[in-house]
Order: sequence, then structure tokens, then C-alpha cells
Amino acid sequence: MSKPALRFCVVAVLLVVVLLLTQRHHVRSALEKVRAKARPQRLAGQRVEVGDKVVVMAKTGRENTDWVAEELPDWQQAIYSVDDPGAAMRTPANKGHEAMAYLTYIITRYDELPATLAFIHPHRGGYLSYWHAWHTDASAFSNPASLRTLRIEHVQRAGYANLRCAWDPGCAPAHRANAHVTPALWAELFNTTEAAAPAEVAAACCAQFAVSRDRVRARPRDFYERTRAWLLDTDLTDAKSGRVMEFLWHVIFGMDAVHCPVPAVCYCETYGRC
Repeated sequence: MSKPALRFCVVAVLLVVVLLLTQRHHVRSALEKVRAKARPQRLAGQRVEVGDKVVVMAKTGRENTDWVAEELPDWQQAIYSVDDPGAAMRTPANKGHEAMAYLTYIITRYDELPATLAFIHPHRGGYLSYWHAWHTDASAFSNPASLRTLRIEHVQRAGYANLRCAWDPGCAPAHRANAHVTPALWAELFNTTEAAAPAEVAAACCAQFAVSRDRVRARPRDFYERTRAWLLDTDLTDAKSGRVMEFLWHVIFGMDAVHCPVPAVCYCETYGRC
């Protein structure tokens, strides 16, 4: 390649990079304006009453969860650090993905639970967060939007509501012979026999759900303590032990082994999107 052609290619690539960065800035600005309009509007100095409901999540040191207070001011928050030993709220170990934080909250606050508990991931969402938030079943993959539109009365009536209604992954027929939840694991976690393990275990992914206080307390505190002890002691990796829990939350909270409501019904009952 001649030097003039090479210079032309370099300049062209630089122009494309500048253009992409400029477009990214404009997209971010536009999304922030959309978020601002979607946030609950409050007058200066006006206090928002915190409801009888809590957001529970796990976070690493690189994840910013300031958005919870900004966008969900009427929710209590329990945000556990998984990798900061000096954090006021922290898990006993960084294992099992979000499950360690979820179980730790239930164990610690079992006698003081609010009426509604939402267990979610620390990502705020937005189209630019697709690779982290694709599984959030709300506009722009937004967790704030998901919880603002969540029908609390449905959670109270049903006891448990998966925050994802789309079947893929997790509920598609090909996914129901669940390789993560083996008969041996089922027997160990639910104190039963391998013969009692169901042939299929399924729920829409990805460990974001809401439950009522009564449904949590349908199991004794020591069940959650034993489950967390299993999570701490198992030889399964962080990812694999977390995946086991992902496909057992609905069972823990009283639903059938295959919990796959028709998506249209789920959207209507869970979010009022009828």
C-alpha cells in the first residue's frame, strides 16, 4: 500500500472513531433525558414516603448502585457488597452470584421483613447496557422501570412473581430438562430423596423476582441458613452454584417445579401490560 493510501486509511479510521464517540455521547444524552422524564417527579425538598417494600441486590466494587436511591426513592434498599470486607453490608463470601446476598438478607432480617421484597441485579439498564441487562423484561432493559410498573397487589396475591415473562431462556421446552438441578442436588437442598426430584425444572431466567413476606416465611429461617451453608461449602464454582439457585428460587418460594406462565398473562398480571 502506498503512503498516500495508508494516510487516507488512517484518517478515515480516525474520522469513524470520532463519529462513533460523538454519536455515543448524543445517545447517552438522549437516554438521560428519557430517564429524567420517567423518574417520579418531586418538588424541591419534598419527601417521598418509603413504602413497605425493599430492593435487595449484590454488587461489586466497580458497580454503581446510586441509581436505586435516585430512581426508586419509595423503596427501602439492601445492597450487599460481595468484595469489600469493610462494607457495612457485605456477604460472608463472593460465591453463588446474587444468591449469597439474597439469602443473607432473608436470614438477617427474617423477623423484620417488609411486606414485599424485590431481588434484582445491580445494573440500572438502558440500551447501552444491553450486554449486562438484556434479561430485564422492561423498556430499555431498565430495572427502575421494571419495579416502578410492578403490580405489588399481584405479588401479594401470587406470593412470587418472576420479573421476566419471556420464556427464552429458561422456559423453552428444550430447557426444561434442567442439567443444573440434578436429582442429587434436589435431594440435598430440599432434604428429600433423589427419587422425589422432578424430571423437569424450569423458570424464566435470570434470578430477578419479587416475593411476599408471607411466602418467604412459609419456610423456616433454618432452611435459608442450610441453603447458604450449602452455597458456601459446595465444590461448584461461583457461576455454577449461582445457576443452580437461579433455577430453584421459584421452587423455594412455593411454585411448581416448572413455573412458566403464558407470557401475555404474565405481562398483564405482573406489570399491567395487557
